[in-house]
Amino acid sequence: MIVGTAGHIDHGKTSLVKVLTGIDTDRLKEEKRRGITLELGFAHLTLDDGAVAGVVDVPGHERFVKAMAAGAGGVDLAVLVVAADEGVMPQTREHLDICRLLGVKAGVVALTKSDTLAELGPEWRALVEADLAALTVGTFLEQAPVVACSAKSGEGLGALRAALTRAAAALPERPLEGPAFLPVDRVFTLKGFGTVVTGTLLSGALAVEDAVSLLPGLPGPLRVRGVQRHGEAVDRVTAGQRAALNLVGVEPEALHRGMVLVRAGELPETAMLDVALTLLPAAPAPLPRRSKLLLHLGTAQVEATVALLDVERLEPGETTLAQLRLAAPVGALVGQRFILRGARALPGRGATVAGGHILSIASARRRKGGAAVVAPLLSADPGEQVAWLLRQAGYRGLTQPELFGRSALGPRVLTRALELLGARGGALLIDRERRLYLSGDVFEGLQGRALSLLAAFHEREPLRDSLSREELRQRLSATLDARVFQRVLQALVEGGRVELEREGVRLKGRGRTLTLGESAARTRLAAELSAASLAPPTLAELEQKLQVPEARLRELLGVLVAEGAVVRVTEGLWFEARALAALRERLVAHLREKKEITTQDFKEMVGQSRKFVIPLSEYFDREKVTLRVGEKRVLRRG
Repeated sequence: MIVGTAGHIDHGKTSLVKVLTGIDTDRLKEEKRRGITLELGFAHLTLDDGAVAGVVDVPGHERFVKAMAAGAGGVDLAVLVVAADEGVMPQTREHLDICRLLGVKAGVVALTKSDTLAELGPEWRALVEADLAALTVGTFLEQAPVVACSAKSGEGLGALRAALTRAAAALPERPLEGPAFLPVDRVFTLKGFGTVVTGTLLSGALAVEDAVSLLPGLPGPLRVRGVQRHGEAVDRVTAGQRAALNLVGVEPEALHRGMVLVRAGELPETAMLDVALTLLPAAPAPLPRRSKLLLHLGTAQVEATVALLDVERLEPGETTLAQLRLAAPVGALVGQRFILRGARALPGRGATVAGGHILSIASARRRKGGAAVVAPLLSADPGEQVAWLLRQAGYRGLTQPELFGRSALGPRVLTRALELLGARGGALLIDRERRLYLSGDVFEGLQGRALSLLAAFHEREPLRDSLSREELRQRLSATLDARVFQRVLQALVEGGRVELEREGVRLKGRGRTLTLGESAARTRLAAELSAASLAPPTLAELEQKLQVPEARLRELLGVLVAEGAVVRVTEGLWFEARALAALRERLVAHLREKKEITTQDFKEMVGQSRKFVIPLSEYFDREKVTLRVGEKRVLRRG
């Protein structure tokens, strides 16, 4: 587990950590010179039962709340440090607010500098303890022990360690089956090793040789060369442990606090988050439907536009559904806690105004009233969460690894949810190799849209017998996976709704329909081309002779081509199929006997001018009947 300090500046947090662990967490020269903590400090503490806890020491100054929030994001057990000679101060309140909003569930109150209480008298101690009781009422510290102690005299340190041991023993374990998720709080270089990042693993596990990414901006994959926990090399670290990881394939200059280390391919970066949001009871005014605040998420800090989804304003102490639209992408995890801070401090307690937890990542932009769309994520049913994610993914669908990252469900829970959804038709396994799933609702919608597109096609182009499969797929979506499209066609055919014709598709019982006038025009057109044999009229000549507009002529020629009566040789020349077939027979017979044919010989065989001879010779080349060799043509093999 992770133990974190919290409290006002100069209340003795760092001194307390030093006497408990033997480690001075103030490592910077500036911290030594000024005598205050400016950055996160780290140590490890052996408890009375032998368990070893990671310790995060945070700055107490209001100017360094960014660092405090970065350290508190992974804390399981908080030690709220209050100096006996000063009592509750503004940062005491804000740090407690931050711990509450970040989901810390247990802790101990350390009343430090207890050696001063003798001089201050019992009345002062009673006043400080009354302030503490008022501060912690309704919080996770309401029933927590208050331990008077002194880093200077050593008084109460054993009692504090015992209180921490009891509180730690009651903590639930962090999830080990979720996606690996480590917010980076330090980046540095070790001679002979290279780039090292440290942080608290909030979920999952990481091991030596894992392929990892750093979000945002470095999808990798990078390789984990080594792992350390509390200064000792280990093969693997799990959720709830602090770790240092030596990475191969990246320079430290490319990294910074605020990034998140994840397994390669498990999680996407995102600039949009659906969240459950709570406004602090101490907030002086309601939160409007749209506002700009500073988001602290893990170790990252980024400006966010907060859009409330179902209320015009959020009253102090209330919770609602909202969307955070970020100024820059971040790495985020479903269920992860966050805080929001404003530009102005609340009276007596700092600038933290709200917080909550993430419901979904990689979200679409929500409009006002979008709470109904997000509401299913509040359900504890994994099947509902997975079904929601698949519906949101639309035609693209999601692979099982993508669902794992976006749901943060354990592999076994996710697999079971997919099996149950599949049995009810709520999820379809489209690609077994990739484990690609599509929402059942989306699949039904695709079928309905395909039928609508085919109906519109038949109405719009009655002379075409069918719509090409590729054209239908493009009209459904240019990015539609070919396997998804094939499953849609298969379902429609099996349901008796459509029928396939070579490379085309049409509604069942539909096809080419000609009016009496169109049928008569087709007959005349076929007769003209039959009579012309190997010297067909051009499109313009046909238009003038038959008195049929060019667009309609092209449609009728398409009908004749589909029926096999006519062959289009070039853009402007259509030949009667029987005449062309007869010419082909003569050409093949000639080549079998003579082995070759010149352009002049072919011209004599056709009996027409070069206007027709050249397109015909090139047509037979395209049809792989002949092969041009210099100025002659030979019969292609096969």
